Amino acid sequence: MQVRIAFNDDTPEPEPRPFEPPPPRTEPTVLEQLGVPLAAIPGWRDLMHHKYVVRDGASVWTGSTNWTLDSWTRQENVLCTVDDVVVAHAYTRVFHDLWRSGIIGSSGSFDTPGTVRPWFCPGRGPELSARIAKRIAAARRRVRIASPLLTSGPILAAVNECEIDIAGVCDLTQVRQVFRQWDANPASTWKSPLLRQAMLRFTGKDSTPYAPGSVHDFMHAKMTVADDTVFVGSFNLSRSGETNAENVLEIADAALAEQMAGWIDEVRARFPRVQA
Repeated sequence: MQVRIAFNDDTPEPEPRPFEPPPPRTEPTVLEQLGVPLAAIPGWRDLMHHKYVVRDGASVWTGSTNWTLDSWTRQENVLCTVDDVVVAHAYTRVFHDLWRSGIIGSSGSFDTPGTVRPWFCPGRGPELSARIAKRIAAARRRVRIASPLLTSGPILAAVNECEIDIAGVCDLTQVRQVFRQWDANPASTWKSPLLRQAMLRFTGKDSTPYAPGSVHDFMHAKMTVADDTVFVGSFNLSRSGETNAENVLEIADAALAEQMAGWIDEVRARFPRVQA
């Protein structure tokens, strides 16, 4: 049996990071005790944000959950497993690219069509946002969204133009921090009215603000349901997410979509509506 682990190395760089909480700091000395090959992928401004496993080239385990105690016990997250050789091959290809190059670069710059379709950022980041926006715009029955943030321009526009049953849940603390960041950046102020309007359809978790060593109890799930299509993975619906190393599964399955929309509604009900 061969096991290899790639992880995000968040050593700070001079260039500031746009607001989006980083994954918890990895302790390489702990991983070294496992006795398996390791690869630290530099991720400061653009994060190595994947959270997935490929087993025997045939199965994939992926989702929004960081491998930390807080993620398992304090956060809302979504995980899924897929037994599909084609999907597993796509995830393996991205892993090998990151492993060989040691950089995020343009990893995932390829398409794998199918009933279960994997998407990867940054290689297909803008295309992924456009795809989710298109499915939201084409929905005829309902749209449900769980995402800590919602800052992708195409998705914001699609949410605001949607006239059917649409609702979501966010991490309210992170959304407030985005507004503060945008208020200080004239180039981003055009998004503020769109986000305020979209948030009227959301409830929000008032989580603990991110800080090194603090409790990480974010609303961390990242999923969109548009009629019978589910998008699920590590991707916040954000502009920064497009440039991170991320993965999403697009799954066309009516029963799964019904189940996941119901789960989002259960999470939404735990928190108050977002006030303008």
